[in-house]
Amino acid sequence: VVGRVSDWIQPDSPDPAVRQQSVAALQHQLGWAAHLGLQAVVLPTPHRPAQSPNYAQVLNQALQGLTHMALWLTVPLVLPHEGGEEGEDAKEGTAVDGWEAWHQVRAQCDHNNLLGAALLVGPVLPSAPSLERWRGEPVKAVLLPTSVFTSNKRGYPVLPRPHQDLLAGFFKLGVQVRGGRGEEDGGGGRALGVCQTHNHSRYIYLYGLVLFYLYYKLSSITTSPNCRLHHLPRQDNLESQTYETFEKDVQKYKLYEEAVYKALKDRRHSSSTPATTTTINNNNTRVVLMVVGAGRGPLVRASMRAAARASVRLRVYAVEKNPNAIVHIQQMLRSEGWESDVTIVSADMRHWQAPEPAEILVSELLGSFGDNELSPECLDGAQRFLAPGGISIPQSYTSYIAPATSHKLHHDVKSYKDLEHFETPYVVRLHRHHLLAATQPLFTFSHPNNDTPIDNSRYATVTFVRDPAAGAAVLHGFAGYFECTLYGDVLLSIHPPTHSENMFSWFPIFFPLRETVYVPAGGSVGMQMWRCCAPHKVWYEWSVTAPVAGPIHNVGGRSYWVGL
Repeated sequence: VVGRVSDWIQPDSPDPAVRQQSVAALQHQLGWAAHLGLQAVVLPTPHRPAQSPNYAQVLNQALQGLTHMALWLTVPLVLPHEGGEEGEDAKEGTAVDGWEAWHQVRAQCDHNNLLGAALLVGPVLPSAPSLERWRGEPVKAVLLPTSVFTSNKRGYPVLPRPHQDLLAGFFKLGVQVRGGRGEEDGGGGRALGVCQTHNHSRYIYLYGLVLFYLYYKLSSITTSPNCRLHHLPRQDNLESQTYETFEKDVQKYKLYEEAVYKALKDRRHSSSTPATTTTINNNNTRVVLMVVGAGRGPLVRASMRAAARASVRLRVYAVEKNPNAIVHIQQMLRSEGWESDVTIVSADMRHWQAPEPAEILVSELLGSFGDNELSPECLDGAQRFLAPGGISIPQSYTSYIAPATSHKLHHDVKSYKDLEHFETPYVVRLHRHHLLAATQPLFTFSHPNNDTPIDNSRYATVTFVRDPAAGAAVLHGFAGYFECTLYGDVLLSIHPPTHSENMFSWFPIFFPLRETVYVPAGGSVGMQMWRCCAPHKVWYEWSVTAPVAGPIHNVGGRSYWVGL
């Protein structure tokens, strides 16, 4: 059950008597709602949106005593100036940004997780970039007055296409939509210009049918809540269930198979006979291919299929340190009849000495940020297996980063109430989030690495230019992705503009900020990041440089590092 606070309450009224009466009434009604054990209470829109200190102070006091009941503040997407109507002001470009009013109250309540937004939608919508900001905010409900509907040729209510698109986005985020009269949705009836007629109620049923139809039509994509996963360092043995999850990613192994196939075809068309082929008694030659970190054998399978397509014989070394995974590889070789083609090496790649050089080295060591699971260090060590001119798959990978809003993630990290969790990057399925600007490239690694000496430490400073039409926003952290060239033009990517279709092995990575940062409309975001290397560990450090400078996170790897 969701309750509703009286619309007449004005805690920031210039009249002292009205102000005192409103504060007392608001406190009383919130107390009564908490006593009843309601799920949530819808609060009216602040009558003075840009100046609501008393409103925020009463809410803050109430939130300190609440454990379960949520407060949903009604926030019109566009706020009219005093004395103006929303529709008229919006068209003239003089309306106030509703997000600014929401942020003022939310910030004064210290981003409390029990405070959410109930968006009041009007006939005129703000620009698409400004609407996108709400994807990362704690929107709990969308209030849809009947005034936003229009009539089709047959006289039935329909929702304009921009409003349908808006609802589609919120349906996928699990936000509930409530329809009804304007004045019942946070006191917005007059502001939205709702026309009341004596037969209005008989059309409510038709409005409901429209919403039900749109819900089933537009919410076809199933989503799941954010889940935070800590890194799995390469010195740990993975569980069978983890292997099984990765192996279900058919698209990833198709890309690896294509990369191996193209590498074998290029080798075949090479003018000279490679010195890394193995001659056998029947005068046939085999290409030596090594899979380092073979797991349960999916890369071995992909490589053998690629060789069959290219009509090339392989001599494969499957190097894997997990003795439990070795059992699965042995079973696979017996069932496929590859026992004479594949040699299983039960050893750590860092210590194994190869009996012969390889022409192709295949690995699956990438993390959600490309290099965050020590792929550079592992492959630099393994490249000693390669013959001169040998091919590494992957050949290179680049990390990308973007400023992000995600109230959900910020709250989850904040709930630990310590510094360590704010200085730890998280692998997460980003769901309720919004990127404040386009991604920018950060660090690139290439293999084989011919640098002398090899140094995998990195530093970068990045500036993100934002569209002024997107309005102001709040920065909670940075979302990271990677883009990898396996071989030639075969691209494997979780970078949004180039994301490999139907691939799910990697989720993005999130670098949180200890303090939220307000970013004004049109303001740029600047950040710095370091990839630091020591003899026994690797870690990241990061900080904000604009619009205000912030502290460097994870100095010296004090909170998070990956051991070598």
